[in-house]
Amino acid sequence: MFIGEYTHNIDAKKRLAIPSKFRKSLGASVVITLGLDNCLFLFPIQEWEILADKLGHLPIGQQDARGFSRLMMAGAAEVEIDSLGRILIPDYLKNRTGLNKKVVLAGVGARVEIWNEASWIQYKEKIEKEVGNLAEKMGQLGI
Repeated sequence: MFIGEYTHNIDAKKRLAIPSKFRKSLGASVVITLGLDNCLFLFPIQEWEILADKLGHLPIGQQDARGFSRLMMAGAAEVEIDSLGRILIPDYLKNRTGLNKKVVLAGVGARVEIWNEASWIQYKEKIEKEVGNLAEKMGQLGI
């Protein structure tokens, strides 16, 4: 399970160091794809395979299901973690989410999210203001 948040820099060669606490659970190869809320999702291969299987079983006749599957699957790339614990973020993903030098890696259970630092701060401030309403909705879901 991935928890916590870490601020790192993308270097001049577009490499991002993965926090050591995340590396053990990620393995040598990971899948990176477009996430939700303008971030990237980083999955261990085994977690990606579970999600990909679920996406593959969505009804092809439903437009929303096709669109979500396309977003997640077509935008995905398998990347290697190098000997120094870094990944190379593909340009199309980096540009699509506005990642610049400073990014935040947030552990969110089965995945790691990669955010532009300014976007992450803004998102957290918004969610923190709504925490009471969110807690109530989670209670309705049994959490």
